[in-house]
Amino acid sequence: MEIERLYEIYQECGALTTDSRDCPEGSMFFALKGESFDGNKFAEMAIEKGCAYAVIDNPEYAKDDRFIVVDDCLKTLKLLARHHRRQFNIPVIGITGTNGKTTTKELTAAVLGEKYNVLYTQGNFNNDIGVPKTLLRLNKDHEIAIIEMGASHPGDIKTLAETAEPDYGIITNVGRAHLQGFGSFEGVVQTKGELFDYLRTKPASTIFLHNENEHLAAISQGLNIVRYGTDNSSSLSVCGKVTACNPLLEIELTYPTNMKESNNSSTCQLANSSTQIPTHLIGTYNLTNMLAAACIGKHFGVSEEQICHALSNYIPSNNRSQLTITESNRLIVDAYNANPTSMMAALRNFNDMQVDHKMVILGDMKELGGVSDEEHQKVADYLKECAFDCVWLVGDEFGKTDCDFRKFNNVDEVKAAINEDKPKDYYILVKGSNSIKLYLLPEYL
Repeated sequence: MEIERLYEIYQECGALTTDSRDCPEGSMFFALKGESFDGNKFAEMAIEKGCAYAVIDNPEYAKDDRFIVVDDCLKTLKLLARHHRRQFNIPVIGITGTNGKTTTKELTAAVLGEKYNVLYTQGNFNNDIGVPKTLLRLNKDHEIAIIEMGASHPGDIKTLAETAEPDYGIITNVGRAHLQGFGSFEGVVQTKGELFDYLRTKPASTIFLHNENEHLAAISQGLNIVRYGTDNSSSLSVCGKVTACNPLLEIELTYPTNMKESNNSSTCQLANSSTQIPTHLIGTYNLTNMLAAACIGKHFGVSEEQICHALSNYIPSNNRSQLTITESNRLIVDAYNANPTSMMAALRNFNDMQVDHKMVILGDMKELGGVSDEEHQKVADYLKECAFDCVWLVGDEFGKTDCDFRKFNNVDEVKAAINEDKPKDYYILVKGSNSIKLYLLPEYL
C-alpha cells in the first residue's frame, strides 16, 4: 500500500496505537516487534477491542481487509509520521546530546510556550518509536515542534532526523555514554553529529551551538550557527553565569547582541542587557541547558521577560536535578540516568555546594562496555578527594572498585540499611543509571 493511501486511512481513524491493551474505538493498530514480543500475534485482539485497522508485516495474521499488510511495520510507522510532518509548515527543532537533552527540551518548550503553541516530546520518548508517535500528535493548532532524539548505536540519529526532518538543531554536548553501543567516544561524537549532517542537506537550516564546546565546534562547519555560552562575547546571542547554587541554581543571563542607538550619532553600539533568574534546578551543569533554551527562545522572538518567567518557573521532574525535602533529609535526586560525564558533573557540583552534612548514594553507570571498570574507579578515586560525610555505592561495577566506601549489591540492600539506621539531617545526592532503581529510595529517606 502506498503511504499516501495509508495516511488517508490513518486520518479516518484519527488515532494510532501500538499497544493491544490500549485500543481506542476506531483507531489504527501497528503490530511492532521487540526482543520478546511480536505485535502481529496481537493484531486480531486489537481489532476485537475496537481498532478499525491493524497494520501487520506477517501476512499469516491477515484475517480480512481490516488487516493491512506491509513489508516492515516500524519502517512504515516512520514513513507515516514523516508524511504527516510534511503536512505542517512550521519550524521543527531537533535536540540530541549525551547529557541534558531532556532537560533542555523541557526548558525550551517552557520558553517557547510563552509565545507559541508548542508540540514537544513527552518524557523521554526519543527513540524510533517515540519520535514517530510524537510527530503524529502534530495538529493544525501547533506553531512549532521540538523533537528529542536519543541514540545508543551509530545511525540512530540519522534515522530519526530523516523521520522528523528538522529545520533547526542542537546537540547539548557529547560525552562517554553508551560506549558499549558506540564503540568509542569518537563514535559518540559521530553519531550525535548525524543531526548536523542531516541539517547540512537543508540550506535554510540553523543550529544552536554551545560556543565553548570544542567537540561540537569541530563538527559544525558549513552550518548557519546561533551561539550561546559563558564568555560574554559579542558573537553570542545569549551568555550567562552561575551566581548561586546552594542548593538551588541562580543564574545571570546577558544578551550581548542587543543594540541601542548612540546618543551622539545615528550609529548603533553594543548594549548588554542582564537578568537575574532564580530557578528550581539543582546543579551548575544546568547553566548550559538554560542558556540553550534562552538562545532558542530569543531566536524565535520570545522576549527577555518571557524567557525569565519561563526559566524561573520551570520545575524539574522525572528524577532529573530535583530537590526533594523529606521529614529527615534534603535529597538531590538525579536517578534517571548516569554516565561518566554526568556523574562527575553532579559530584563536582555537590562537592562545591555550600551546605553542611553531605551524603552520596551512587548507582552503577551502565552500558560502558570495556571501559566500565576504569570509569567506575575514576569516580571512586574522585570521591576519595571529597569530604563527604557518608558515601554508599550500589551495584556490581562499583562493587569492584578499590575503595573503603560502603557497598551494596542492589537497591533492596540499601532500603534495608536505611530501615535499620535511617540517615538524618543530610543533603543526599542520589544518582545512578535507571536500571539500578535508586529512584525508589526517596520515600525511605
